[in-house]
Amino acid sequence: MPRAKGALVAAEPVRRSLFGQDLAVRTGSGVVLVAIAGTALWLGGIAFWLLLMAGALAMQHEWAGLVGRMERRRLSMLALMAPLSMLSPLADGPGFLSLGFIIGGAFFIATVDRSFRLAWGVLYCAVPVMALLYLRQQDNGLLLAFWTMATVWATDIGAYFAGRGIGGPKIAPSISPSKTWAGLAGGMTAALVFAIALREYLDLPYILVLASAPLAIVAQIGDFLESWMKRQAGVKDSGALIPGHGGILDRVDGLVPVAPVVATLVAANAFWALG
Repeated sequence: MPRAKGALVAAEPVRRSLFGQDLAVRTGSGVVLVAIAGTALWLGGIAFWLLLMAGALAMQHEWAGLVGRMERRRLSMLALMAPLSMLSPLADGPGFLSLGFIIGGAFFIATVDRSFRLAWGVLYCAVPVMALLYLRQQDNGLLLAFWTMATVWATDIGAYFAGRGIGGPKIAPSISPSKTWAGLAGGMTAALVFAIALREYLDLPYILVLASAPLAIVAQIGDFLESWMKRQAGVKDSGALIPGHGGILDRVDGLVPVAPVVATLVAANAFWALG
């Protein structure tokens, strides 16, 4: 029976990690975050913009740390404030002028800092904000923005449980040792199942249902990008603001590429032609 006892001891940490304190902390933090984001999304307008602006500034602060430019973090956050202010419903909102301010802010930081690494953070933090505000202002913007955000949430949840529960071959262990093909499949499945439920109860267009699984892959690519940055910086998390999740960048790494992709498709009318 020694082998059986060893197997029991080996399995115990897995159960604690999957269903114990780690999961409890992540779940608690996740529920709070979803409640805050959901409330702001429902209210829309100034409330949604304020939440996104606060999140983007926190992201820029963490970005400066990841690229080793903390001495310039305040300057980069000030450069980000201008385009974020222009994105307000009381100003230009998500339009070409605001996009110009975003590019201008990035160019300013690149000129002052003589590096594109910190400047890229302005684009990385501001463009998703612009995309989400654009989606929210559409005729069915509440559903569209909610689906965009919730697709990433569903992907994260599905990938977490499938990766921890099934395990298996790693996708890119040199970048993110914990990411498995099973986790990716679980994330895609969760995103698709969630979209089908939205189709059933909220009449989500079929084309968006079909886009859910591919967008889960886009979200995972965003996750890998941030993981690569953290490895380059030699840190486990981008910050410690969110218990069980790390920093803001750790929480929204999948949403950063997904929101602009969805907004681009909507702006090109690709969805509605088949919806």
